[in-house]
Amino acid sequence: MRGRPILLAAGGTGGHLFPAEALAAALVARGQSVALVSDRRVEGLSARFPGEVRTVSAGTITGKGVIGKAASLLLLARGFLESLRLIRRLRPRAVVGFGGYPSVPPVLAASLMRVPTVLQEQNAVMGRANRLLAGRVDRISTGFPAVQLAGAAAAGKCVVTGVPVRPSVIEAARTPYRAPEGTAAFRLVVFGGSQGARIFADIVPAAVARLGEGARSRLEIVQQCRPEDIDAVRRAYDSVGVGAALKSFFDDLPARIAAAHLVIARSGASTVAELGVIGRPAILVPLPGAIDNDQLMNARAFVQGGAGWLLPQTGFDPAGLGELLETILADPSGLGERASKAAAFGNADAAGALADLVLETAAGRTEKA
Repeated sequence: MRGRPILLAAGGTGGHLFPAEALAAALVARGQSVALVSDRRVEGLSARFPGEVRTVSAGTITGKGVIGKAASLLLLARGFLESLRLIRRLRPRAVVGFGGYPSVPPVLAASLMRVPTVLQEQNAVMGRANRLLAGRVDRISTGFPAVQLAGAAAAGKCVVTGVPVRPSVIEAARTPYRAPEGTAAFRLVVFGGSQGARIFADIVPAAVARLGEGARSRLEIVQQCRPEDIDAVRRAYDSVGVGAALKSFFDDLPARIAAAHLVIARSGASTVAELGVIGRPAILVPLPGAIDNDQLMNARAFVQGGAGWLLPQTGFDPAGLGELLETILADPSGLGERASKAAAFGNADAAGALADLVLETAAGRTEKA
């Protein structure tokens, strides 16, 4: 690595940090140095990120009440000043924003300092933080050909690169999909992230309990649960004789997905992108109340391509899920085709495409200057 870094700015959730981590790996492979700025939730990433990691003050402007909004704006203002100092010190070749309010101060500061800027929008609906910045940046990388709520200011800047995925996902994608045959084991992986695991803990074991004994005997389940739910979920599966590996966090989740015959998950952009790259059919349950229905739009794109099933949370109950699982287990012959369509939906080289776009943008602005 050499020279001035590329500065990546992202919110502190996995949906923002995973694509940033993937881009960092692609840039390092191209001989670039990188740095990351986020909020305090990123501190655990320092050990594995290949560059300097810094935090910045930030808060959502959708806080409750006048006092809440004012406090958030003050945090953003402080984060802006912190970002100015950071950019002056690092002198980055470019700044790349991945969404989330912690990305706003660094990208805004960079644009005012005439540093080349790129946004990465993972969802089928542009997030609020990116909408705030879209008119100020040079280019916008998107994960979907059509992005809702992008606005006229963004239309001419958008380039479809796909959503960058972690190297561990690329590695997992090398595992070919083999549909289960006859009475062979059927591997089901269930995960919902920090916001979505509770309902899966309630519904999935109850749906499995409704299956016939023959179907239940084939199941091998891997399920992410909140720590407070693990004991109850384990008892539920034990009571119907189903083996299950339960954890609050699987650090080898991409490999677990690659070993699955079917996945049940939320439909955040990173989840949908990773399912596509690995090529696994899925039952997607969008998080209700998500801002601008981004998870619903992501799920629709995945399902309309023939890669799985969409179950709105309003219809996600033991009876409905149990009936769908019974149908799939009775005739799993179509899963191979759905896996192929999932793989066609994914883009394993999205991180490389984004890295090229960032370097082109940085070089182009430098030449103009």
